[in-house]
Amino acid sequence: MGPMLLTTLSMGFLLGLVHALEADHVIAVSTLVSQHRTLRRASTAGVFWGLGHTTALFLVGLLVIVFKITIPQNIALYMEFAVGVVLVALGVSVVKGYITGKVHAHAHQHDGVTHLHFHSHAGGEDHDHEHWAAHHGRSLLVGMVHGLAGSAALMLLVLATIPTPLWGLLYILVFGAGSILGMVCVSTAIGLPFLITVESHAPIHRWLRMGTGLASIAYGFFILTNVGFVQGLFRL
Repeated sequence: MGPMLLTTLSMGFLLGLVHALEADHVIAVSTLVSQHRTLRRASTAGVFWGLGHTTALFLVGLLVIVFKITIPQNIALYMEFAVGVVLVALGVSVVKGYITGKVHAHAHQHDGVTHLHFHSHAGGEDHDHEHWAAHHGRSLLVGMVHGLAGSAALMLLVLATIPTPLWGLLYILVFGAGSILGMVCVSTAIGLPFLITVESHAPIHRWLRMGTGLASIAYGFFILTNVGFVQGLFRL
């Protein structure tokens, strides 16, 4: 492995780290992380997002680098549009969870004195465990959508700097490794405030979840508008 190629692969890893910090990625993972109750599961959501992202890039890389298939501009725009749809759907899911899991007050008596007892109908840790596969399957799919959306620009970079198909695919894997590490760091950092507030500061926790959901919806609509009208998807 020559120094030029080693430098390119190192840059690919660093670019993958930075790539994980893009706004749509962070917002999407925030909605996923907000639905977990442990830091380990929050971090694992980042792992599955990164695996989905890398898988999609690698598959597209096979088509572009090995089979010389060109990605049409309208397909790239459709995938960007899909990211907006996913963000809106994730945000709606979080807001719906906030509404259906909202704390309720029930009256009960002790020694003839009526008290209000607050509790939530949202699932606890056991409920979260039961839906582990569903949560991380969703993280995987969201990562794949993001990977497909960003594949066109990445393929241009790969084709411009990598001399052989084998090294091109290796570049994608190294880039993917960087994005996985970056997203694990992001999901862990995002998971901390949710973990800290889930038991001792329930109102703050609920508002954090609501804010995350609304931010996802807002940014999703921004992407839909930008891709649909500014970039001209609906005019193609």
